[in-house]
Amino acid sequence: MNCQGLIVELTEYLDGALDSSVRMELEQHLAKCQNCRIVVNTTRKTIEIFCNAEPAPLPEDVRGRLHDALIKRLEHPRPSKL
Repeated sequence: MNCQGLIVELTEYLDGALDSSVRMELEQHLAKCQNCRIVVNTTRKTIEIFCNAEPAPLPEDVRGRLHDALIKRLEHPRPSKL
């Protein structure tokens, strides 16, 4: 496991959904790599803060602009990229 591999597996790791062999490999990497430990800990804390936060009210002018943009998008959808 390297730093890029950790980033690819980060969500699955934090969700506890990694195969045990991949999890062990990732944790071995974390034991040696301070930068990746920082990334994992910061991401974990960010998720905890976000999940425990109260939704902030949307200012009325922003709500209006968002509504107008959504209506415009629904009236004129972009062609799909194939």
